[in-house]
Amino acid sequence: MLIAYSCILIAACLPYLWTVVAKTGAPGYNNKDPRGWIAKQDSYRVRNAYHAHLNAFEAFPAFAAAVLMAQFAQVDAQHVAWLSMAFIACRILHGIFYIAALQTLRSLAWLGGFACVVALMLSAATRVGG
Repeated sequence: MLIAYSCILIAACLPYLWTVVAKTGAPGYNNKDPRGWIAKQDSYRVRNAYHAHLNAFEAFPAFAAAVLMAQFAQVDAQHVAWLSMAFIACRILHGIFYIAALQTLRSLAWLGGFACVVALMLSAATRVGG
């Protein structure tokens, strides 16, 4: 489960990666009013990095719960590790595609990450129910 737990840590850190991208994407970042500063940005890359940041926070709880559910249900550790790594890959691609304004690819990456979460939860549910 070390890989899966490491993926939880990475997923917890991803929102902050996208925040750094947003804050360094334009001059004059104002830490006194970060939301006001982001709202005034003309750069779609800055705004999109901020939105990737918010979306990464939204995706984290379900992923962490899914990994812990799978571990509690004693789902095969290698299966959990592969799904966890796939989730992280999808979420990194999601952020990159969000910043690059590639909407279709962004949505596909989001769907891939969501599918990993669902697969982890279903693996746990069928293991417990079986």
